[in-house]
Amino acid sequence: MKKYTVFFVLIIMAAAVSACGNTPEQVEEPQVITTVVAKDQQVENTNVSTSDEDGQVYSAVLSGTLTEDEVAGLLFMREEEKLAHDVYMTLYELWGQPVFKNIAASEQIHTDTVKFLLDKYDIPDPADVSPLGQFSDQDLQAFYDQLIEMGSASLVDALTVGTAVEEIDILDLEKYLAQTESVDLIQVYENLLAGSKNHLRSFVSSLERQTGEIFQPQYLSQGAYDEIISGSFESGRGGGQMGGQMGGGKDAVTPSN
Repeated sequence: MKKYTVFFVLIIMAAAVSACGNTPEQVEEPQVITTVVAKDQQVENTNVSTSDEDGQVYSAVLSGTLTEDEVAGLLFMREEEKLAHDVYMTLYELWGQPVFKNIAASEQIHTDTVKFLLDKYDIPDPADVSPLGQFSDQDLQAFYDQLIEMGSASLVDALTVGTAVEEIDILDLEKYLAQTESVDLIQVYENLLAGSKNHLRSFVSSLERQTGEIFQPQYLSQGAYDEIISGSFESGRGGGQMGGQMGGGKDAVTPSN
């Protein structure tokens, strides 16, 4: 079994500050300081096939460091976070609203954080050279195209797209958290989840100011949505030792696309 050398990672989830001062467009991100230690672990067999284009199983699975479900989750979240960034940058170019640019900067941090884990576990990056608006996952590609078409209709539609992306991102992160016991993945996903909840609050605030109406969730349950909206800024999990404790995976969860 492989052993990994202890190393330190400093991930600064930087504050995205708008020119308007302390408004809902001002989006802050958690600061995360992690110490990562990966140890020898056993891999649990799953029904998910995780391999490269040539059919070679990724080394993280073969070495027993991650389950196939965990690798699949990282690959998907890398591109889903990129999708959020690309959608918001495109909508910012269309509408010039600071909330899109600020949250896009945060999403770049999110997708780079997932890339760190892909690199750490020697998993090929599906978004390594992908230009803006292009994705390896064809479901995400179709979703991106649909979101841009919707968001191009009006500013209200664009802000509604932002709420949809964040609601779906929250649901996907919760699903992937439920299927992993990897401390590495849990810490990253929990911080991304905190950021997505902050983003949802910002988009909802901007949308309600535009429409003068109370926003109704599209994907989250009313109870889950109310709990998020009534909460305050979330800073995510702080530093600490990530023991790399890879336990048995749970049943596979299909992410929302």
